[in-house]
Amino acid sequence: MDKKTYLGMLAALVTAAAIVLFAMLAAPVAKPFAWALIIGIATMPHHSRLLRRFPHKPARAAGLMVLAVTVCFILPTAALVITASLNATDWYKQIEQMVVSMTSAGGDTFSHIPLVGKILSTAQRYGIDLKGTGGKIAAGGSAFLLNMATEAAKNLFDLLFTLAVALFILFFVYRDGERVVQSFIRRFVSDREMAEHYVAEIRSITTAVTVGTIFTCAAQGLTAGIGYYFADVPAPIFCGALTAIAALVPVVGTGVVWVPLTAVVALNGNYLAAVLLALWCIVFVGLADNAIRPLAIGAARDIPVLAIVLGAICGVVTMGLLGLILGPVVFVILMTIWGENVSEAEPG
Repeated sequence: MDKKTYLGMLAALVTAAAIVLFAMLAAPVAKPFAWALIIGIATMPHHSRLLRRFPHKPARAAGLMVLAVTVCFILPTAALVITASLNATDWYKQIEQMVVSMTSAGGDTFSHIPLVGKILSTAQRYGIDLKGTGGKIAAGGSAFLLNMATEAAKNLFDLLFTLAVALFILFFVYRDGERVVQSFIRRFVSDREMAEHYVAEIRSITTAVTVGTIFTCAAQGLTAGIGYYFADVPAPIFCGALTAIAALVPVVGTGVVWVPLTAVVALNGNYLAAVLLALWCIVFVGLADNAIRPLAIGAARDIPVLAIVLGAICGVVTMGLLGLILGPVVFVILMTIWGENVSEAEPG
């Protein structure tokens, strides 16, 4: 082996070791950095307008944008976490009482409904214990809801810490992001026009998906919380927040929260409130996704539904809450770039 080959292999090994070391050191800030990029790209049009007012003071424009993001996004999230922590004990006692009452009552709760009473009596003739099964389902559903609320509270605390770190990174994304991107294009990209086109597409898609998703989930959580309040559901604010988070999940969505809550209301004997709550969630909460998301995303953006669903599923499995937003963004960008390249390759 000659000296040139040896030095080349040694340089490659040192470079690989440096990359691995950098990845290990940067791993703790990977999620805050991803959140900072998502928020920064989604709000970059507002930063650009603010920068035109302070053309020679980019640091001031970046600081004002960070302050605006903090007031509009971080503080409401912090208020939710603080509210959850202050009322967690009372909410736990309320849900625990429901679990105890439904477990002790068992399936007798269903027998108050005439049609269900006939079904129970018929099943009892054939030796089928539907009452005991109903009590187990009721207790299991309440316990599932309690575990979900506990995990959501923990995730909200983790998210709050992550967003606090992301705010620090976000300042530099606003101040230096555009310059870094343009410098990268000038040095490493041969076709600058195509690169700038893809950068513009990435910005547009990220803004559309992120803003549309956040607004839709917030509207569904607020609408569901109003229904929970009038249906006398315990902790309607926190349950509404859970519904907003569940709205990120594809396919099942908000039904993961409001269906068990409706069952809890019915099992407590408030059948009219349960029916009204179910209708409210089906009509106003369920259809809000179809009504608000197109308005938030914009009719000009043709966002593939398949990319959003697949991205959310893959994202939540690999990255948790961050993946519910980052996954659809990545999938939509990849499918859009793929579609453009395929259309250009097809003969006219």
